[in-house]
Amino acid sequence: MFAALIPRFGKQMIEVRTMAFYVQKRIPEIQSFLLKFVNNHSNIAESIALYKRKETRARLNVVILVIPYEDGKLHLDEGFTAVSKEFSTTGMSFILPEPRGLDQVVIGLKFLGEMKFLLGRAVHLTPMGGGFYQLGLEFIEMLQPADFPELAGLTI
Repeated sequence: MFAALIPRFGKQMIEVRTMAFYVQKRIPEIQSFLLKFVNNHSNIAESIALYKRKETRARLNVVILVIPYEDGKLHLDEGFTAVSKEFSTTGMSFILPEPRGLDQVVIGLKFLGEMKFLLGRAVHLTPMGGGFYQLGLEFIEMLQPADFPELAGLTI
């Protein structure tokens, strides 16, 4: 890059930065690649390529609280945070750094300053590459902190 001073409205000078010509040639190549990359990974392309889904997904990456749930009991000592991948009106998926045998979990989401908790059952565990996995959940019910007092103080 190089800079030049150009007169602007009389005596004032402004600095103009321009890219070298060889860098400008690479921008369309970068834009072309990124467009192909995003389109290839879009939820529309995935739903067509993999299988027909009942409803669309919204890609939404937020930090979630994951608490294993087994035999009607919360396992708070095994809880962890994760990052969501997609949401639908009946479920969600999130990213795991390793395969975990989670049949049922409670998901904690922060919404309008307070925590909301949903019980979900695992419907798939899919390898993503690089050692990461996507766990897909179908939600069963909303949990109320009154029914599970141990949820009351939890936050993200």
